[in-house]
Amino acid sequence: MAEKTRCAWCSPDPLYRAYHDTEWGVPLHDERALFELLTLEGAQAGLSWFTILKKREGYRRAFHDFDAERIARYTEADVARLMADAGIVRNRLKIESTITNARATLALRDAGGGLNGYFWDFVDGRPIVNAPADLSQVPARTPLSDAISKGLKKRGFKFVGSTIVYAHMQAMGLVNDHTTDCFRYADTLRMA
Repeated sequence: MAEKTRCAWCSPDPLYRAYHDTEWGVPLHDERALFELLTLEGAQAGLSWFTILKKREGYRRAFHDFDAERIARYTEADVARLMADAGIVRNRLKIESTITNARATLALRDAGGGLNGYFWDFVDGRPIVNAPADLSQVPARTPLSDAISKGLKKRGFKFVGSTIVYAHMQAMGLVNDHTTDCFRYADTLRMA
């Protein structure tokens, strides 16, 4: 049986493949899952995505399954607890940004639309479909990720620079950057 062709960034590790094959680039509309991905993308800053994937379950446990309402109520005692938790990246700024972002997420919900509405309104509810032949044609950021990042920062979000936002856009399926030779490219086109 022939091996499936995947995007070149996908390593042969089963965890990485499962993420690529089932999640990355699939249009996502669930508020909790969008908050989780935004948090994990911010945690990745300066690290590899594989490092974050390996710690994902630790993040889910430590941050109460990304319950924004609960995280928004975290205190300095929670920050101390998280700083001692080897299951996550123990970076104070990243931990505090998760709390800040939970509060900003709730404010965004109160204003109407939440994360789902915020992101998907930028593309009128339809994913941007790119057709990169290889990774050299996949940008790290775009004018759209610049605009989304600027808007998030204006709303009080942290660790949401344009590169982080573009990675989030790819992960949540707002943009389809599977390379055209990847077996998931056609699959995710049907989901658009």
